[in-house]
Amino acid sequence: MLFTPLDLRQLRLKNRFIKTAAFEGMSPGGQVSPALIAHHRELAEKEVALTTLAYCAVEPGGRTFPDQLAMEARSYAGMAQLAEAVHQAGGAVSVQLGHCGRFSRNRAAGLPRGPSWAFNPYGVLSGLPWARALTTTQIATLVEAFARAAKQARELGFDAVEIHLGHGYLLSQFLSPLANRRRDDYGGSLENRMRLPLEVLAAVRAAVGPDFPVLAKINLRDGVRGGWDLADTLALVPRLEAAGVDALVTSGGFIPRSAYYLMRGHRPLWAMIKAERNWATKAALFLFGPLLVKPYPFVPHYFLDDARRVRAATRLPLVLLGGISNGASLQQAMAAGFDAVAMGRALIADPDLVQRVRADAGFASRCNQCNLCVARMEEGVRCHL
Repeated sequence: MLFTPLDLRQLRLKNRFIKTAAFEGMSPGGQVSPALIAHHRELAEKEVALTTLAYCAVEPGGRTFPDQLAMEARSYAGMAQLAEAVHQAGGAVSVQLGHCGRFSRNRAAGLPRGPSWAFNPYGVLSGLPWARALTTTQIATLVEAFARAAKQARELGFDAVEIHLGHGYLLSQFLSPLANRRRDDYGGSLENRMRLPLEVLAAVRAAVGPDFPVLAKINLRDGVRGGWDLADTLALVPRLEAAGVDALVTSGGFIPRSAYYLMRGHRPLWAMIKAERNWATKAALFLFGPLLVKPYPFVPHYFLDDARRVRAATRLPLVLLGGISNGASLQQAMAAGFDAVAMGRALIADPDLVQRVRADAGFASRCNQCNLCVARMEEGVRCHL
């Protein structure tokens, strides 16, 4: 089944392998670089069916930090070149659309805004210690920004969009009771906390039309006490299906509080300290890193048990992510009823993994979850083995 096609509306994927939206660190100044194009082209050449351009903010103020893409006129030519390069290599390409919300250290965007007034520890050493609450007018403007960005992605030649509802970014902040303390129609009850993500998805579907694939990356759990949990996910999934989502990518973690819940494995604090450009942040990591960056041990397919609960609750195509790096875990995902697998570190370590698994079903990636690729991703993502 790994090598059979998968249809998502008008898009036919040639196999079930997806490169997940892992930040590439190859967009200096928020621009597409030749290295970024080459990275995604190589994955397509080596038979990854769908490669995902990571974290493109729907408007410039949605960047977490300056060296991220945003859907703006100065980026269009590079993004179109990237999409064309992937197509010429025989693959398909999606772009992940998101907004940082309160999770920002981007001083150019001014004081960040999220669902509620909140302390912003990520921005303290960049002079952005507080985040304001979005007004309902600003919320409506952001819904429009997601819709415009999705429509533009289609016009630039992308084959699909992935709307980012996870990892502690804006839509995740609205979903999570950890971050959303509003008392209006966008906060409080689960129904209200789901309102903004569902409005975004409805606007995106209307903007891209009925035949264009829309994926959603969702948290199974935030991984933090008092945060979004699996019961919330199971309540959200039918609403996503009704909103016209074509596939769900199951993930987890609230990066401001539980970054390595998503990635698992070694916690490379020294590498993070060395790679950090801001000296104040470097010092803070040195002094408080062991307290702030919680480790999570790696186990194979670590989201599988929770994702199985989602599998039982929906007919939507599901993409399993997390700890999938060898033939055995790939086969287990297919046997459990998942429609595709998403990989990050395994494909960074072995871009030819799909070809190797085709030749040898028992192939295992050399990735050892050292997470140096994560700690040093702003240098340009690569395997450091």
